[in-house]
Amino acid sequence: MIIPFFTRLSVSVVLLITSLASAGCAVNSATGEQSFTAFMSPAEEIRIGQEQYPKILKEFGGVYQNPDLARYVGSIGQLLARTSETPSFTFIFTVLNSPVINAFATPGGFVYVTRGLLALADNEAELAGVMAHEIGHVVARHSAQRYSQAMAANLGVTLLGVLTNTPQIGRLAGLGANLYLSSYSREQEFEADMLGVRYLSRVGFSPHAMSAFLNKLQVNDALQLRLKGEEGKGPATSLLATHPRTAERVERAIANAGLDPVIDPVIARDIYLNKINGMLYGDDPAQGFIRGRDFIHPKLGFRFQVPQGFRLFNSAEAVTALGPNGARIFFDSAERRDDEPMLYYLTSRWADFLQDTEAIDVNGMQAATGHSLTDTEQGTMDVRLLAIAFDARTIFRFIFLAPVDDARDLSVDFRRTTYSFWRLQRGEAASVLPRRIKIIRARSGDSLRSLAEKMPFEDFQLERFRVLNGFAPGQEPASGQMIKIITD
Repeated sequence: MIIPFFTRLSVSVVLLITSLASAGCAVNSATGEQSFTAFMSPAEEIRIGQEQYPKILKEFGGVYQNPDLARYVGSIGQLLARTSETPSFTFIFTVLNSPVINAFATPGGFVYVTRGLLALADNEAELAGVMAHEIGHVVARHSAQRYSQAMAANLGVTLLGVLTNTPQIGRLAGLGANLYLSSYSREQEFEADMLGVRYLSRVGFSPHAMSAFLNKLQVNDALQLRLKGEEGKGPATSLLATHPRTAERVERAIANAGLDPVIDPVIARDIYLNKINGMLYGDDPAQGFIRGRDFIHPKLGFRFQVPQGFRLFNSAEAVTALGPNGARIFFDSAERRDDEPMLYYLTSRWADFLQDTEAIDVNGMQAATGHSLTDTEQGTMDVRLLAIAFDARTIFRFIFLAPVDDARDLSVDFRRTTYSFWRLQRGEAASVLPRRIKIIRARSGDSLRSLAEKMPFEDFQLERFRVLNGFAPGQEPASGQMIKIITD
């Protein structure tokens, strides 16, 4: 029988990958299962983790500068790590200066938690549950597994592309493999939970603290989606996006782990709350502040206001304001070249499809604007672009997006936002203070509503307060109970 050429090549590729898989499979001491890690040795994991460290700091606002809090978080992590199957392995625990609720581990034992996650957690046991799960990913070498699987997949399709003289096969299939492996699989998440609850129990924490925090995270997620007008979508937080888990799956992991009940488990709520007392909440001054409908950037020295009915969201990439019927405002910056005129920048470097372009003056700053129509998932939208020369090297940019039927009504509001863009006056920047967590004790007669009203938010005060403190619907604070509130 004559084997077709394409089939012979496919068999060769399969045999090569199979031989690599056989050579690279080893039994993991923690899981007791064979894992394919042929393309990443433990030494390579450490090297990659070290290389990624400065990049992660840059992306997440750097290290949160609170040595006492860093030592506290690190001590919990090291205690958990010493109970793992690799007690001599060196772990590095870092608190990131980011309001985003996230935690993750990179190869080589680098574990990160954000101050946003610390703000949401209610006690030491919940934080330990998050960290134990990440330690589980490291000990199980899940990053090495993902990388090795991706390399094997890419090797196979690359060989196939070369041998059939179709390199595009390699590019397309390789992209698909990378996308598929961009987050942990459900099996790896379950494995990390199994290991995590094991480490929690060994230290004296209740393994159910892991599912308790996950429940809180899901409630917070629902609130964030509601704030964005995206109820039913999700996930809103990075942690749920990269760690697809539910509290029910965690409880299943606890049952499967076959652990003895922890007698008098460690909670350490008062200790934990005292440690995060005074911690920054929300945006760092270097990232700018949201105050109601105002966005203020003390470090760069400007402020602006969005229309009534719009809600502001801040990120490292841009400021976004979400309005009614899909209306949006996007704000970011760009580099200015050689004092170029804004009309030239607008039409030549930013967008060449605009109509009715004109040069304008925005509170003494050179600017240019123009509009057009664009098709989006929400239908045809009117888009207006605005570029403002803030100084010789910096351009600030607005994109105003409105449904065609609403464009006329919103034009006045968008014009007001345009001319609300001001340079901060001397002394103004110093008067704008960041928000912080403050720990207080509830007094007799305090209610959820009365305590929530102490929070400096214009809307959803009660919902924000309930999520922050983990109160169930209908639950009220007890006299003397330690409570988290947010203050300016």
